[in-house]
Amino acid sequence: MELDKDFMGSVLSVYDELIENGISIVYIGKFDQKVVTFFPALLEAQMEADSENKKIKKRVFHTLVEILQNLQRHSDSITQYNVKKSSGVFMIGKKDAIYYIITSNKVISETIPSLVKAIETVNNCTVEELREMYKKQLRDGSLSKKGGAGLGLIDIARKTEEKLDYLFIPIDNNLNYFVLKAEIDTRKMQ
Repeated sequence: MELDKDFMGSVLSVYDELIENGISIVYIGKFDQKVVTFFPALLEAQMEADSENKKIKKRVFHTLVEILQNLQRHSDSITQYNVKKSSGVFMIGKKDAIYYIITSNKVISETIPSLVKAIETVNNCTVEELREMYKKQLRDGSLSKKGGAGLGLIDIARKTEEKLDYLFIPIDNNLNYFVLKAEIDTRKMQ
């Protein structure tokens, strides 16, 4: 790769925008067990340096681990589009006392309705309903083909106590970026 002024200008423009929005960690690539353990430890060290309280650290750490595990476990290999298993993007940041964890991976169009249904079901629950749903899934749930018990989104919503934000960005007729954002408002934990 040659060092190109236009390319670097674009990269640095994205960098400035990320910093303005409080994003401090960005990762693009494969999500394997090393990533799932490395980045939470990096974030934990960053929160320690910022003297974040224990309750906030625990909640952000737990949410990040769950999101990364979900991304690792539920990303599909889409061979016709040369999308490798468990590849995507994640970003972590903090702005105005709110931690943001944003992930994105490619999904085929036929999976969108089930993703929307699952997220909207979780978003429409109260804290108590999420607690009950979590207990019921622990008690009665079975493992999916991908090894999950259906607890990920429920657990993320329980820990963040916020609605999950998401969007789909079409790439073509059959492939989309799926973007998921979780927020942890530290003002609620003071």
